[in-house]
Amino acid sequence: MKKKLAFAAALLAASVLGGMANAKTLVYCSEASPANFDPGTTTGGNDFDASSRTVYSRLVEFKHGGTEVEPGLADKWEISDDGLVYTFHLHPGVKFQTTDFFKPTRDLNADDVVFSFDRQFNKANPWNGDKYLPNLTWDYYTGMDMPKYVAKWEKVDDLTVKLTLTEPNAPMLANLGMDFASIVSKEYADQLEKSGKMADFSTKPIGTGPFQFVDYQLDSVIRYAANPDYFKGKEKIDDLVFAITPDATARIQKVLAGECDIAPYPNPADIGTIKANQDVTLMDQAGLNIGYMSYNTTIPPLDKPEVRHALNQAIDRESLIKSLFQDAGATPAENLIPPTMWSWNKDVKSDAYDPEAAKKVLAAAGLTEIQLWASDRVRPYNPNFQRAAELIQADWAKVGVKAEIVNYEWTKYRSEGKKKDRPGAFQIGWTGDNGDPDNFFATLFACSAIGVSNYSSWCDKDFEDLIQKAKKTSDQAERTKLYEQAQVVFQKQAPAFLLAHSQVYAVVRKNVSGFMMDPLGIHRFDGVDKAE
Repeated sequence: MKKKLAFAAALLAASVLGGMANAKTLVYCSEASPANFDPGTTTGGNDFDASSRTVYSRLVEFKHGGTEVEPGLADKWEISDDGLVYTFHLHPGVKFQTTDFFKPTRDLNADDVVFSFDRQFNKANPWNGDKYLPNLTWDYYTGMDMPKYVAKWEKVDDLTVKLTLTEPNAPMLANLGMDFASIVSKEYADQLEKSGKMADFSTKPIGTGPFQFVDYQLDSVIRYAANPDYFKGKEKIDDLVFAITPDATARIQKVLAGECDIAPYPNPADIGTIKANQDVTLMDQAGLNIGYMSYNTTIPPLDKPEVRHALNQAIDRESLIKSLFQDAGATPAENLIPPTMWSWNKDVKSDAYDPEAAKKVLAAAGLTEIQLWASDRVRPYNPNFQRAAELIQADWAKVGVKAEIVNYEWTKYRSEGKKKDRPGAFQIGWTGDNGDPDNFFATLFACSAIGVSNYSSWCDKDFEDLIQKAKKTSDQAERTKLYEQAQVVFQKQAPAFLLAHSQVYAVVRKNVSGFMMDPLGIHRFDGVDKAE
């Protein structure tokens, strides 16, 4: 079996690296295929790795290795005293990538910035709906409550853009550093609309980032080349290859064999083997993440907080974490946000394991059957959805609840899971995008996020009032108090079972330099080099 795996891996490596012998090539073992290459329409971390973090740039960027924003496409910006107007001054001479399928005639300008956001909310824009992609949704733009806060984007001149808000929004600048805020080419969009090939926009991306798209072999390989006109300077890596490898053990085998240079999310069981290998470095850090399980709070009897608490109490969380994470390590989640994030409430505690108490409540509620959802993907906050489902299933069986495990492939899993009438309990998780608590509370459980990223379909007035008030003040001490209160409400209402905040790992070969782990779960390849 091992010989067959080695042969298959060697064959893949040969096909990936063929014709690249004279170029400096970095191979990244990606954990999943992208849904597409348009960061405005996608929500998965692997989608962003494949698109916005390689092909695109944003107005502001997060510092590599941190959450503080710094200039991106905007050299500088001003914010009005009332917090309602943001004026961005664009870097001059930024060029869109030239490829076989697009030859830009101008540099990036304010038209591109306005178009990049207008398409995400303006229903009159032909790029907003099904004319572009079927069943199109703008989950991040909606989930971040941008339609509520953005009054208008407008061009002042070619290198100046103005954003006007309806009311102050403390996280706005950080939000604009996120992947959904990537700036795309209006000229390219106009060309595709004219030719009737609008779908190419999501499969043949054009941006201004450090690497440009070359080609994609479905579920196998994505190829990029260094952008020779990148405004921050050409990268040291000539060719960047994503070798799509869903199986975690196979990813690590490829890195250990030298067929991949970097791989994320190793199996917890493989940590010891990796540490013992002299050719690789195991990088790790506390993840800015949360693994959890959403209950659909609109369907009886899950609409009752006492039933949700009882289901939580029936789960032996300590044993579940030990089984899932093994030597990889994880911190039991007491709150939705991790303890490393400001405003974490130390006084809030999750439901303690108490199967006897749970059994009485569940019997009284008449809950005897439930759906329990599991995906096929490894995520940093949950290394094995199926195994977690099986362990929870066993715990619930002990209190008289029979759980039917529902399985889907990752992309369909998320699309089915966000439906408002989806029954049962849905395993999911989150890695913070911008270091602000709003990115957890509002994105995952705001009323406006129902049908988008609020898998519990939970809309609680007390919780909503607190998180909305927190957005409107720039005083971090005041915001902290409001988020601490929101965590109390969340614990009382229990719209979800909180699992853990995981330790996150990446395996990197010793001849690779410049690769950094990021608390936001970003895998970036700008600044990375490789000794041949």
